[in-house]
Amino acid sequence: MDRRKFLKSAGLAAGAAAATTLATPAISQGRAKLTMVTSWPRGAAGVWDVVEHISETVNQMSDGTLEVDAKAAGELVGAFESFDAASSGQADAYHAADYYFISQSPAWALFTAIPFGMTAPEMMVWYYHRGGRELHHELGEIFNLRSFIAGNTGAQGGGWYRSPINSAEDFNGLKFRMPGLGGQTVSKLGASVQNVPGGEIYQALASGALDATEWIGPWSDEALGLHEVAKNYYPAGFHEPGAALSFAVNLEVFNSLSPAHQKIIEQASAESHQWLYSLYISNNGSALGRLVAGGVTTHTFSDEVWDAFGAGAAEVIEEARGDDMFAKIHDSAFAAMRDASAWISGSDGVYTTQRARVLGLL
Repeated sequence: MDRRKFLKSAGLAAGAAAATTLATPAISQGRAKLTMVTSWPRGAAGVWDVVEHISETVNQMSDGTLEVDAKAAGELVGAFESFDAASSGQADAYHAADYYFISQSPAWALFTAIPFGMTAPEMMVWYYHRGGRELHHELGEIFNLRSFIAGNTGAQGGGWYRSPINSAEDFNGLKFRMPGLGGQTVSKLGASVQNVPGGEIYQALASGALDATEWIGPWSDEALGLHEVAKNYYPAGFHEPGAALSFAVNLEVFNSLSPAHQKIIEQASAESHQWLYSLYISNNGSALGRLVAGGVTTHTFSDEVWDAFGAGAAEVIEEARGDDMFAKIHDSAFAAMRDASAWISGSDGVYTTQRARVLGLL
């Protein structure tokens, strides 16, 4: 069977039981309303803010002729069921982190984050100027979706732990929440990895079902209350150096929209990407200060632990490259990353280091 046909069939099959006919948006006299399911708890700092921002932006840009009705995780479908709902037509669209859906194809991880992958600026270089957006569309079409990145958290923290991590061996047997290829990486170190939805993390950590977890960063994590049940925090992690979020529309629904409405979705997604990135940068520093003042201890992983992350990640990436789409998209992303990094590290990187030294910022 042709691989694209096979993957599309596989992607649609999971949602078929929930939706026997394709849902189409309510379209009347040039007006349309999209039901968008999400992977986020209603009100979650950052990730729900961008859902509301996208919805409001689409409404304003279209003068109310295109509406987005956003549903939080669990209101129509579960947090990790949003992909199948939009792919099958049970919902018109989803907003989520695409790495939640690596069971459909590991290539989806590349449009959120992979271990030792792109920072947020590097992601934008690749996506908008080096073919990333076109590859996102190509992958989405296999699963009956038109996909756009629509939000970026920036660098995510290395996680919350009941006890400090002193060596790579400390991950052995650790019940750890980490999605995507990052989770597969720490499983190489012996961790028992669980993919817990955001709305369930606090209870899982408080009950002992988890020993450690990552979520996003100080601001979102503080709002979730993770500091109440774990006091050891690692601000720097290896797994999500610039995590993008996605707004994906059922492809048949997208094609039924007017060209103007299609362009509004594209532009609202792009604007929301930089809007969320700056929102996280704006809030994370002050949130970290509050957490430390409240008794949280920050740590840095040792070089030995970073090396173990690197070795585990290399295995995971090599395994994922067995998927043709992953290999194709990974090569494109890393070619762009190498070029961007060569300039950023030699310009911005040197400048910020020297600025901190000269001005005493650290």
